[in-house]
Amino acid sequence: MLEAVINAFKVADLRRKILFTLGILVIFRFIATIATPGVDRQALDDLLDNNQLLGMLNLFSGSTLSNFSIVAMGVYPYITASIIMQLMTPIIPRLNELSQEGQQGRNRINQITHWITVPIAFLQAYGQCILMEQSGVLNDFGLFDSDTWLNSLAILVTLVTGTILLVWLGELITENGIGNGISILIFGGIVASLPQTVGNLIYGGSTTDNLIGTATFVALGLATIIGIVLINEGQRRIPVQHAKRVRRGRTYGGGSTHIPLKVNSAGMIPLIFAVSIMVFPGTIGNFMTGSERAWVRDLGQDMARFFDATSLLYQVIYFLMVVAFTFFYTMVVFQQQKIAENLQRQGAFIPGIRPGLNTKRYLEGVLTRITLVGALFLGIVAVLPYIAAEITGVQTLFLGSTSLLIVVGVAIDTMRQLEAQLMMRNYEGFIQ
Repeated sequence: MLEAVINAFKVADLRRKILFTLGILVIFRFIATIATPGVDRQALDDLLDNNQLLGMLNLFSGSTLSNFSIVAMGVYPYITASIIMQLMTPIIPRLNELSQEGQQGRNRINQITHWITVPIAFLQAYGQCILMEQSGVLNDFGLFDSDTWLNSLAILVTLVTGTILLVWLGELITENGIGNGISILIFGGIVASLPQTVGNLIYGGSTTDNLIGTATFVALGLATIIGIVLINEGQRRIPVQHAKRVRRGRTYGGGSTHIPLKVNSAGMIPLIFAVSIMVFPGTIGNFMTGSERAWVRDLGQDMARFFDATSLLYQVIYFLMVVAFTFFYTMVVFQQQKIAENLQRQGAFIPGIRPGLNTKRYLEGVLTRITLVGALFLGIVAVLPYIAAEITGVQTLFLGSTSLLIVVGVAIDTMRQLEAQLMMRNYEGFIQ
C-alpha cells in the first residue's frame, strides 16, 4: 500500500491530480467554516440533534449545516435534481432520446440538471431559513418581515450560490482530479466530522456508557465496513458469446465475455429516498404543534409521535421502504441500459438463452434474485444504529452506518481509479 502511494507520487500528472483534489478539499473545508450571520450555535446544535431530516441534509452537505455556513445546503439540491432526471429520463420521450445521443446528449441532460438545481436550492434554502427562525437559530437576526426582507433575500442568494459553488468545485475534481467530485466533497465532510463524533462518544455520559459506546462504535464500524466492501464488490457474471462473422474471407468476433450484474446496483440512493419520505411527515407534525388551534396541535403531536425515529414501528417501515426502493431504483436503471437489445444488435447472446425478450426476462430474473441480498443489506445498514441502541442502551448516531456506506464506497471508487492509472504505467496498484 505504501509503495503504491509512493509510485503514485512518482508520476507527474497523477501527482498533480492528487494534489489538485486535496487542494479543492482544503478550499471546501475553509468555506464551510464561514457561518451565516446571526446564528445561535447552541440552538442550532439542539435542532440538529432532534431533527432527523436536518441530520440527513447535514450529512450530504459535508457537515456544513452544523454551523449553518454559507454552503450549508451542500450538494443535496444537485443530488435531488440528478435523481429527478434519472427517474424522468425513461418517462419523457425527449429526455430518453437525449440519453441515447452519446456524450453530447449526456452533456445536455447534465445542463438541464444544473438548471433544475437552482429552483430546488431556492426552495430548500427558504425552508431551512424558516425552520431556523422558528427554532430560534436565526431568531435574533430577524427574517422575512417588512424590515429585513432584503437581508433575507441576501441569505437565500448566498445559500444558493454556495450550492452552485460546491457543484462547480466537485466538477473540477471530476475533470482534473481523482474520483467523482461530488462524492469526494461529501466524503471530505464526513471524514472531517469524524474526530468530533468519536470524541462525543468517548467523553459523553458515564464511564460505563463510554466504554460500551466506544466498543459498540468500533465493532459496528468494522462489521459494516466489511459488509459494505463485500456487497459493493459482489457481482454475478453472466457469460456472453459473440457470434463469428466472416467478411471477405476473414473471421471477426467469436469471443466470449461477461455481463457483471452487481449485488447492490442502487448504491445509497434508496436510503436517501426512504429517509426523505419517512422524516417529512414528522417534520410537518412538529410545525403543527405550534398552532393555536387545538385539533391542529393534537394532530401534529400524533404525527410527530407516529413518525418518531426512535420507535420500533418507524424502523420497521423504514427497513421495508429501503428494500422496496432498492428494487425500484435498480429496475429503473436496468431498463435504461437496454442490455438485451444491445446484445442482440451486436450479434451477441447468452448461451442457452434466446436473444431478445427471453434474454431480457432472464437478466431481470437474475438481477431480482441478487438484488434481494443487496436490498436486505441496505435495510440492515439503515436500522443498524437503532438495533445497537436497543441492545446496549447507548444512543448511537442515527446516520452512522449511512456515513460509513458513503465513505467506504467513495474510497473504493477512488482507489480503483488510482489503480487503473498506475496499471497503465506498469506500476503495482493499491488493490492486491
